Amino acid sequence: MVQPYPLSMILSLSNVASFAVALGAGLLIGIERERRKGVGANRALAGVRTFTLTSLAGALAQALQQPLLVAAGAVLIVVLIAIAYQRDRPNDPGVTTEVALFVTFLIGATTMDAPVFAGGAAVVVASLLAMRSRLHDFSTRVLTARELHDALLLAGAAMVILPLVPNASAAWLAGANPRRLWGLVVLILVLQGAGYISLRVVGARWGLALSGLASGFVSSTATIASMGSRTRTDSLLRPACVAGALFSSFATYLQLGLIVLALHPPSLAMLATPLAVGALVALVFAGFSLLRQTKSGDATVGPGQPFNIPHALGFATLLTTVTLAVSFAQAHWGTKIAALGSALAGLADAHAAAGSALSMAAGGQIDARAVVFLVLLGLSTNTLSRSVIAFTSGGAAYGWRVSLGLCGATLGAWAAAWHFMV
Repeated sequence: MVQPYPLSMILSLSNVASFAVALGAGLLIGIERERRKGVGANRALAGVRTFTLTSLAGALAQALQQPLLVAAGAVLIVVLIAIAYQRDRPNDPGVTTEVALFVTFLIGATTMDAPVFAGGAAVVVASLLAMRSRLHDFSTRVLTARELHDALLLAGAAMVILPLVPNASAAWLAGANPRRLWGLVVLILVLQGAGYISLRVVGARWGLALSGLASGFVSSTATIASMGSRTRTDSLLRPACVAGALFSSFATYLQLGLIVLALHPPSLAMLATPLAVGALVALVFAGFSLLRQTKSGDATVGPGQPFNIPHALGFATLLTTVTLAVSFAQAHWGTKIAALGSALAGLADAHAAAGSALSMAAGGQIDARAVVFLVLLGLSTNTLSRSVIAFTSGGAAYGWRVSLGLCGATLGAWAAAWHFMV
């Protein structure tokens, strides 16, 4: 025998709030559908009243805590959808309204246990319905077959292959982690895709600059390689690609400052000025290159190739080789000589070199002057490796321009720190 559900529990404060969310969700989705419902005998199945009642029905069925009632309501909605589809099929083969009605019932039922999630889901559903024309145009006119193909490749690489790759050190890779290596490939593809989208949306000048600045916080080296690949595709974009690469270097200096603040704040007193000068020099070089972007390369770019998969695989292999060489050297020669360790670590990652030096300073193993020297030494060797990447990925013209900015920023940092070390 089914036990009666107390009315006082149904009308509790939390349930009243959930009913309010269900009411709002039904109204939100229903108003959007009402505007497209049409009039007369050929009007669509449901409008604002039907959607609102459907959402409230789902909430009430769930509030009564009777699973069979919830299931019966869902079956009823499905039957109504089938009837409406058969009635309107000669005129409108689409089932968007019918499916939205069923989703609204589920959202109403969800409001009783997760009102915040249900409210957000209602906004997403209403937005998708309202953006019908834009989504249709994007899918059929803006998005090309090549772009869709490459997007599917990226999704497969990130969501199918990456979770399946072993997440442990592999002897056949000299102790390297296969998942991290494949993650690096995915990262490069994402950076290339971000640059491509920026190009399509806001044009070369600002698109590549913003993309370079943002991705520089992830990996300046990968950004420089990605920009180099882009400039080989279109030489008119070279100044913008150089600017994007140097903006990533600007981000590197900002991130180094954050690392100093997090690992050993006392060192910031001596490193703040060198890092600020290096960031300023990188910003000046990036801005100068940005101004050199010609009008012919500043317009919004048309469809092309979002990703360069061979380049991503090649860069990951190159960076992995450098990392393995650093690991081999440290394993055979040790890390007692701090300068050698920072120089070797800097070849792969300036942040890793800085983190090592700052950790030693936090442990009292080295003094403040040594910290400044080791951080800038790691930054210098990283500048060397990034310059090599610039030449190999983008050619001589791109390599010289990027290397000039990188070396200028590094020399500026050394000059600002010189009086601390003498």
